[in-house]
Amino acid sequence: MSVPLARLIRQMLLMVLLVLGCSVIPCNAALAQADPLPSWNDGAAKEAIVGFVARVTKQGTADFVPPAERIATFDNDGTLWTEQPFYFQLAFALDRVKAMAPDHPDWKTRQPFKALLEKDTSALAASGEKGLLQIMAATHAGMTTDAFASAVRDWLATARHPRFNRPYDSLVYQPMLELLAYLRANGFKTFVVSGGGIEFMRPWMERVYGVPPEQVVGSSGVVKFQIGAGGKPDLMKEAKIEFIDDGPGKPVGINRFIGRRPIFAFGNSDGDLQMLQWTVAGAGARFAGIVHHTDGIREYAYDRQSRIGKLDKALDAAAAGGWTVVDMKQDWKTVFPPLATSGAAMEAKP
Repeated sequence: MSVPLARLIRQMLLMVLLVLGCSVIPCNAALAQADPLPSWNDGAAKEAIVGFVARVTKQGTADFVPPAERIATFDNDGTLWTEQPFYFQLAFALDRVKAMAPDHPDWKTRQPFKALLEKDTSALAASGEKGLLQIMAATHAGMTTDAFASAVRDWLATARHPRFNRPYDSLVYQPMLELLAYLRANGFKTFVVSGGGIEFMRPWMERVYGVPPEQVVGSSGVVKFQIGAGGKPDLMKEAKIEFIDDGPGKPVGINRFIGRRPIFAFGNSDGDLQMLQWTVAGAGARFAGIVHHTDGIREYAYDRQSRIGKLDKALDAAAAGGWTVVDMKQDWKTVFPPLATSGAAMEAKP
């Protein structure tokens, strides 16, 4: 082989290695200096995230974690999207009552539906948890899973948040979208582990977060297989609760549906405490993060006294355990993505 040809082959091989990426040879300076989290202000929270990812992905070190074990779990309400002034799934249920009312004339005289239709907030509040469960059962059951998914997508396409006048699925946190993408780019598999209904979340999470349906863990109702009209097999939603994926139910759900303890977990409320405790209790390098809502101008400010997303015991646990607490006002350059691009599909990497 001639010297020029050998040199050409070596140059071509070098170009191939560069294209294949930094796992083979060191990245160039420009790539190494690229900011993986541009919507995060420089500070302790950002440094903790980037430092942890660097530690667990560096081969040959004590903290290295094989890609198969790089499991990251995220709460949804208040962690990945807004949860105020009430959970968005509840907003969906309330709107469903109004839309379904013509087919249920008895609701005009039957509580809690009467209070809702008449906008009687006192009577609706008086119905308490029992009334809420009645509303959820009436609006979430008695239809196939496909029909319910279609109803969720239709609602997201038209409904608007009462304060921001934006689609609900545009009120996702830009810094957290970047974090999800950053983790996946570093070999993590990202899961959503939420108290919200799994059938409510699955129709849109891949489009918005890049998290496919099989990586969504949530509360679930009983679903029954049946042969429908024309001999078509269907899955019918029933008005029975099967599993509540909140509080101590979260680590149970992780064990049942994921089968691996996460090494990285993010939440925002006391409902996430057990998931965070379960995560950091494992061996090796671990990360627990909390989104602290401190920005009443760009979003909302609340914690220990809030009726929605109460953050009390988990905040104390974070201080005691050295967990990373993200101060929304101080740590995030922006909260929501631009409306023109929000909700756009992200590449769904494992």
